Amino acid sequence: MALGDVTMTVRSRLMPNADAHLLKPKMLTRKIKLWDINAHITCRLCSGYLIDATTVTECLHTFCRSCLVKYLEENNTCPTCRIVIHQSHPLQYIGHDRTMQDIVYKLVPGLQEAEMRKQREFYHKLGLEVPGDMKGEACSAKPHLDSHRSGETKADDSSNKEAAEEKPEEDSDYHRSDEQVSICLECNSSKLRGLKRKWIRCSAQATVLHLKKFIAKKLNLSSFNELDILCNEEILGKDHTLKFVVVTRWRFKKAPLLLHYRPKMDLL
Repeated sequence: MALGDVTMTVRSRLMPNADAHLLKPKMLTRKIKLWDINAHITCRLCSGYLIDATTVTECLHTFCRSCLVKYLEENNTCPTCRIVIHQSHPLQYIGHDRTMQDIVYKLVPGLQEAEMRKQREFYHKLGLEVPGDMKGEACSAKPHLDSHRSGETKADDSSNKEAAEEKPEEDSDYHRSDEQVSICLECNSSKLRGLKRKWIRCSAQATVLHLKKFIAKKLNLSSFNELDILCNEEILGKDHTLKFVVVTRWRFKKAPLLLHYRPKMDLL
């Protein structure tokens, strides 16, 4: 697609006089070319639009997750500012930036639809079942793109209405339609007891923090912050999703994903 051909609408309020608070604000519409903001929504590593946007917690620079993970396999610095993320475990200091990804999908027509199509083709090529959350996103992407292309300015109202209508259905689903991950939670400390049911299956979008809260509740701990969760003897960051853990630390191993928990150790 031609980068300079797409525009977006920005609204600003004008206050005509001192009594403006008594009047209905006027709206001014101006067009900004997508080309002008490309530097803020593209990945420095692949030069493409951000996909699965992931931000470095130290400097807040954002990249595609796959690009950043591949880069950090051999480096420990930010690709943009070269700040040291972490000397030995830089992957623990990056996190999924859902807000940025939502912004990119809304600004670039067709991007989300194209990405979902590529991912579905990838799963079909490997003979794997397409995750349920991907099917849902694909279905919801087309109406959103059609309204965006038609230049409708009441997107906020309609999206809020749709969200309100869909919320009961989403709440009752409890992420069962998401891609699922099988986990085995083992205790490797004599200071904590093991779980009665150590085998669980949950959404791939769940984070390590969710697991900490789950374990703390089952063990009646006063705070989930008292726990460390490890994979391959490496402490996992609380914001890592289970999908990220599987891809980066369990890629060539069979299910279930084996995780260990222990009392938190303060490193001096």
